[in-house]
Amino acid sequence: MIKHIPSDSQPREKLLERGPAALSDTEMLAILLNTGTAGRGVMQMASELLERYGGLAGLLHATADDLKNFKGLGGKAKRASLIAVLELARRAMAEQLKAREVLASESTVKQYLQMQLAMKSHEVFAVLFLDARSRMIELRELFRGTLTQTSVYPREVVKHALALDAAAVVLAHNHPSGNVQPSRADEAITQTLKAALALIDVRVLDHVIVARGEALSMAEQGLV
Repeated sequence: MIKHIPSDSQPREKLLERGPAALSDTEMLAILLNTGTAGRGVMQMASELLERYGGLAGLLHATADDLKNFKGLGGKAKRASLIAVLELARRAMAEQLKAREVLASESTVKQYLQMQLAMKSHEVFAVLFLDARSRMIELRELFRGTLTQTSVYPREVVKHALALDAAAVVLAHNHPSGNVQPSRADEAITQTLKAALALIDVRVLDHVIVARGEALSMAEQGLV
């Protein structure tokens, strides 16, 4: 229990006196959770939460429903606090992409797309629309279900690109199976959309495939 830890080693006091770099991920999360459950201290609870989701990166991808099923987060207050912090992290990352060129922030783009798409149980095809300076305008989920050439409609992507006055796009979709390697269908969709968008002078910069804890850039593989 935190109350049994010497006061100068308790996470909250340690944070204020020594700064955030002095704390482990477990300690930082324990501060946010504040209390544990009967017979299970907050440090243990924080440790179990990180273990379940594979660390902070995995926790950032957790949904509200996922967290509801974790013992100790069934109550609204604690779960709401955690969801709020995770959402703030997503919004902060989105602000970064809106403020600077996406091409200069490739790792941030992958992380952002992972947070938005990786935890979904079904396949989702999304498009990150960019302005003339390659800054993010908006991320839109356009199609759901098993992705084939017939389930992703180029005219819908073109329509949204025109409506947003986009100059470039990053295509993205998730693989719920966890394997981020592109399929032949993924390659075909990329080339079909690239050709359709070229007609309105919109460039396809990349197609990112995400899964829990992993992301692959098709551009880096020479497939865009």
